[in-house]
Formats: sequence, C-alpha cells, structure tokens
Amino acid sequence: MGLGEIRSRTGVAGLDEVLGGGLLPYRLYLVDGDPGAGKTTLALQFLLEGLRADERCMYVTLSESKQELEAGAASHGWSLDGIQILELLSQADLFDDTEQLTVFTESEVELSTTTRRILTAVEQYAPHRVVLDSLSDLRLLAQNSLRYRRQVVALKQFFMGRRCTVMMLDDRTMQGPDQQLHSIAHGVVALNSSTPVYGQIRRDVRVVKFRGSDFVSGRHDFVIRSGGLTVFPRLIAAEHAALRERGRLASGVARLDALLGGGVDRGTSTLLMGPPGSGKSTIALQFAAAAVARGEHAAVFAFDETNAAMRARSMSMGLHIAEGRGAGELDFHQIDPVVISPGEFADLIRRSVEQDDARIVIIDSLNGYLNSMHHSNYLTAQLHELLTYLNNQGVATFIVVAQSGMVGMNMAAPVEASYLADSVLMLRYFEHAGSVKKAISVLKKRTGGHEDSIRQMWFDEHGIHLSEPLLGLRGVLTGVPSEPARTEDPLSLHSHG
Repeated sequence: MGLGEIRSRTGVAGLDEVLGGGLLPYRLYLVDGDPGAGKTTLALQFLLEGLRADERCMYVTLSESKQELEAGAASHGWSLDGIQILELLSQADLFDDTEQLTVFTESEVELSTTTRRILTAVEQYAPHRVVLDSLSDLRLLAQNSLRYRRQVVALKQFFMGRRCTVMMLDDRTMQGPDQQLHSIAHGVVALNSSTPVYGQIRRDVRVVKFRGSDFVSGRHDFVIRSGGLTVFPRLIAAEHAALRERGRLASGVARLDALLGGGVDRGTSTLLMGPPGSGKSTIALQFAAAAVARGEHAAVFAFDETNAAMRARSMSMGLHIAEGRGAGELDFHQIDPVVISPGEFADLIRRSVEQDDARIVIIDSLNGYLNSMHHSNYLTAQLHELLTYLNNQGVATFIVVAQSGMVGMNMAAPVEASYLADSVLMLRYFEHAGSVKKAISVLKKRTGGHEDSIRQMWFDEHGIHLSEPLLGLRGVLTGVPSEPARTEDPLSLHSHG
C-alpha cells in the first residue's frame, strides 16, 4: 500500500506525522512500553479517532475493568460512549470441580475460552478498530512461547480476514521487548520513559517497524497531559525549507551596526558570548525591538529571565515593545528547563515561525537549553538541526550563552557552539582607571565583512551606546588593558560606562 492511500489516523497529535499520515488499515500493530508509559491512553485516542470517522470500535481488556477504563478516560475529558468494551477477567472462577478434572490444564482451557470469547465478540460486533489490552495476560495463559506465538498468529489472521485495524498492547513483562511479537506485527511503536535526577519524567516514542510504509525514524519526545498524548516529531530541517525574504537586519544603533558590517543577515544565526551581566540579552532585545518597530513579529524563548524582568530592562533603556503574537509585537515564552523537552521546545519555535510568522527568534540562553536535555550528548546535533531550520525559514536567530568567569580570555562555555553560528559577538569586562567597563567585538561573520576593532559599550535610559574603536588600548580582552604613554585618555569621554 503506497503512501498516497487512505490511512487510519491515530488521533495522537504528531504521531500521524511520524507515521507518514497514520497507520495502514487492516493490519496488526504492537504498542509496547513499561507500565505507565501511556499505552492505554494512546489506544483510547486511536479508538476515539475511529468514532470520529464513523467506524465501529472495540476495546478488549484482559486486566482492567470497564469502570477503570472509563475513569482513565474521564481524567482526559473523554467519554467512551460508542466504544464496545469487552471485559475478559480471569476465567479461574468459571471452573467448577468437574471442569478441573479434565485432562487439559486449567491454563489451556482458560486460554481457549478467552480466545473463543474474543472471536465471538468480533464476529458479532464486526468492528473496524480493535484494541487488545494486554498481551502479557495471553502470554501467561499460554505458558510457553510456542503456544503463545501460535495464538497471536491465529488472532492476527482472524482479524485480517475481517478487515480490522488492530492495536495490541504489551507491558514488557518479559524484561524487555518481545522479539516474537515484533516479528509477527506489521508495525511496532515503542513508548519509553526515563526519570532524571531532578524534574519530571521524560518520555519518547520510537517507531521500530512499519511494514509497507516509510516513517520518521529515531526518538520523538512526547508528553501526557489532560487531553491525551502529544508527540513532537523529531525536527528534520531539510523537510521544512522555504523561500523567505532575505536581506539585512539592522539593530537601530548605528555603531553596533557598523561593528557588524551593517547588521546581521536574515536566515543566519548570531551567537552572543560573554560573562553574566555583560549585555548579551540586551543586544538581542535591541534587534527584536528594531524588528517590531518595522512591523515584524519577534519571539523570545527565555530559560533564565522572567517576562517582568525583560519588560523592566527594556523600559529602562527607553524601549517600549508591544507584546503579542501579531505583526509589530513580541511574544515572550517563559521556558522551564526541568519541564520542557527538546522536542517540545523545537515545536514551540516551529509554531512561532509557521503560525505567527516570527522573523526574529531569541534563545536566552543556551545554558538553559542544555539543562533541558536528558541526553546532553545530543545537544550539538539538535541545535544544529534547529538552527538550520530557522535559517531555511529566513529567520534571524540570536543565541545567548553565558560563560563562566568574569574577566580574561580563558572563560568557558557549557558547550562549544561557536562553530554552529554564522556570526559570533564576544562581550567582555575590563578594568580601566579604577572602573569596570564592557567591551564588544565581532569574532566571526560568515555572510560579510565586519570590524576587527574592539569598542566599549554601555547602557542608559536612551539605549545602547558604543564608543569609537579602542585603538589606544592593548589587552582589552585580558580584562586588564595597558596603553602607551599619551596625553589623552582614550576613554575619558566614556568614563560613565
């Protein structure tokens, strides 16, 4: 069956995108995961989506009662009216003393009875979608792998002959994925979760197998909230290329633009590096304010600063920025790194760009983004994909990274990301004439020329100010510069910085 044919949508936001549009109908799929991973929630969403498509749906439960299922559904605001629920509780209480004297073991009789009840119910109700929860109960009844495999294969053939799309759930009671089930099923969806030392559970979904269809491989973050599962497909920048307006973006501060060779180019990323309090966020905010003043939309994703702090800082510089999600407005997103996953973060940025038409995106800071990663080794790869996506969309991206230390050249960043950015601005403190001052310089700009000089920078109620190039000082970046003997103090005009 080709990709262009009708699919059975899962009802899980994002999962259908991973599956290339949904499940291929009339097949058997396995959803496995540890207890509490979200299998039942996903299965209910699958059946509720079937109801919306006017399909008959059946939930076969071997362990949970109907009341338990309804209670779980109610917690998400769902009603299971319209779904045929078949309860198959343990059959042990159905055997009397006479039946227990049969030459067959109790488990053999119970397995046969359970299977027969499933087949009878399906024949009578003729459902289009079926959920079987869970296979671990069948595995226990079968007692050996050969009988279990034959039973599952028989169920598979029965369902396929009646044109059912079936989702079987397995809770990994075999201490890991059941490879026998993987070989039988047409598709396998694995739900995984991990608990960090601090913060909430991190969840991801992976399509292990999908016969007859392409899919987005790898791990995709997902969350379970009121309303069910939401999957955040792994960002693949090459699939989101767009022809957008390019050109240069000015900050509105003449000397800052001169330092950058006229400003930054759209479709590029700029890394702002420096110690805490050196002005990184302020410079990024200046570019956003200039864009908003031109009627464009900007978005700030702040891991380290509150909306109130950002608003107070902008007003102290004379910047009055309208907040909102429209043109000529700035949308501020407060990000909690112990709650959000990298996949959800990328999804937030995508929505800002594709739905709100954000032309400037500020990530403040990379340190907070790093803290949101439960597999920090993949930060560079994910960041590269995110920046490539933004560049393809013609967005000017500003990334703030705080370095440890206050003065000197040997300050360290939490991750080496300078090679990923198109432009790199370095901010430093230095001491001169008994005062602590700030210096700014451009280390790199791939898309054009820039000044090689170092300028002093300071802020007041009128905005950002830069001095003329500090040509009379040596060793500014060391933090303690020296100057040749001269009669005029090169910084005398800027001593208030």
